[in-house]
Amino acid sequence: MTWMHWLALLLALGLFWMVGAYNRLVRLRSAVVQAFGALDTFFVRWIALTSECLAALDDLAPDGGMADAHAAVAAATTQLGASLAVARARPLDGGAIAALGAGVQALAGAWQTLTSHDGGGDATVQGELALWARQNESLRQQSVPARTAFNEAVAGYNGAVAQFPASVLAWLFGFRQTHSL
Repeated sequence: MTWMHWLALLLALGLFWMVGAYNRLVRLRSAVVQAFGALDTFFVRWIALTSECLAALDDLAPDGGMADAHAAVAAATTQLGASLAVARARPLDGGAIAALGAGVQALAGAWQTLTSHDGGGDATVQGELALWARQNESLRQQSVPARTAFNEAVAGYNGAVAQFPASVLAWLFGFRQTHSL
């Protein structure tokens, strides 16, 4: 074999490696987007549950005995909804995912404040709060596998984007690392 044959063989191997590495990056990126879809469903359900809870509490305690906690949950729900809309449009954008994580933390904290409220001594309100707290916890527990799958997909994707020599292809084709939740 002449040096031209060797060169052609090396170029062919390099081309096949590039196609394989690019396809791997695309598959990993797609896995992150797909895992985000499952999380998106959970967040939509959480926002709906929160809205239902606030409406039920409005009916039970219209005098506003829990006005501060109610307002905090409403504001955190709005924040989560807005950050979810941005993250849904760009599930690989690290900033959008970080903002979504902040929205999740804000709503979780607001829920904690609301459900730890004594309900003004009203047993009906206390019972209602306990019911909503159980539903919220159940929904949170159901989301753990989806969150774990998303974080694992992000870790695999980020590892591939950072791994040399695939990192060169990632840089060339605009694959960027993202954040987990």
